[in-house]
Amino acid sequence: MTKPSKPVSVYSWHQKQWQEILRRKHLLPHALLFKGREGIGKLDFVRKLAQSLACETPASDGAACGVCRSCRWFVAGNHPDYREMVPEIMRPADAEQAIADGRKPRLDIVVEEVRQLQDFINLTANQTNGKIIVVYPAEKLNMNAANALLKNLEEPPASTRFMLVSHRPSYLPATIISRCQQLILPTPPAAAAVDWLREQGITDPALSLAQTGNAPLAALTLADDEFWAQRKMLLGSLATSKVDPLALAEQVRDIPVNRLLGWLQRWTYDLLSVKSAGCVRYNLDFVMQLTRIAGELRAADIAHCHGALVLEQRNVQHPLNPRLFIEQLLLSYAALLRGEPLAECYAG
Repeated sequence: MTKPSKPVSVYSWHQKQWQEILRRKHLLPHALLFKGREGIGKLDFVRKLAQSLACETPASDGAACGVCRSCRWFVAGNHPDYREMVPEIMRPADAEQAIADGRKPRLDIVVEEVRQLQDFINLTANQTNGKIIVVYPAEKLNMNAANALLKNLEEPPASTRFMLVSHRPSYLPATIISRCQQLILPTPPAAAAVDWLREQGITDPALSLAQTGNAPLAALTLADDEFWAQRKMLLGSLATSKVDPLALAEQVRDIPVNRLLGWLQRWTYDLLSVKSAGCVRYNLDFVMQLTRIAGELRAADIAHCHGALVLEQRNVQHPLNPRLFIEQLLLSYAALLRGEPLAECYAG
């Protein structure tokens, strides 16, 4: 369990949805599912909504006043009627303890965490506005946890509202989706996101934004020298005419595997995009190199290799041997450059 410890805001690109939900906040059901791309501010939206629902003296539009006792509890991160359920790896103190115990922090939400909600649910609310439970990201519920949560959604406890936030709602069980009213939070227009990133002090906001598929909050987390140095080193190697996959695997051995796979996926996507549509989506600073390489390859081969890399997303969190996993990724790309038959492009 975790709680917010700082004020949150609703971003400019979600103001329309914000005003709409405030107008009907007293009619909201016991279970809501907020959907949208990762890194666009869904959790901040939901936290602000929870604060507004619990506020003792809301503003005329229904938004939280920011000064009442309830709002002060939210800002301090200790509101007695609010809980967040997130994976262990997203809870710094618990993640550190897991590492100290010699194990990796869990990436999913387990059934024990759902069961721990029962004491919270069964206690009388401190305020008349009831209790709120946020699940983020909801697709991280494992099967047993999802089934346990479903029981609460089917027989909602009195004065308790559940807010599920999901980047990939298709990963959720249909039974959970069917118990929730769904709300889509849109990805911001690129211009608005670039302006916002510039206001946050990002040097090259357009490139940062492109790295994340137009997700400004995710782009904001890229503002560190190590990320850009690692990316430049990898993409510079991928942009050469010949790639030595084993030597490159040695060079990139310290890069997190999920980051490396993401860069390879976006690189091959851009190759295919250049080949088929003449444009680059992600790697705006490598347009010339991508255009040159794409001109030497067949679209079908690029598509096959890219698709294989996308499928590897299933294994990226738990590769049996990270070094061999990285080598295989780079071997498949080197095979693509050599023009090997599609069946040999990837041996996953």
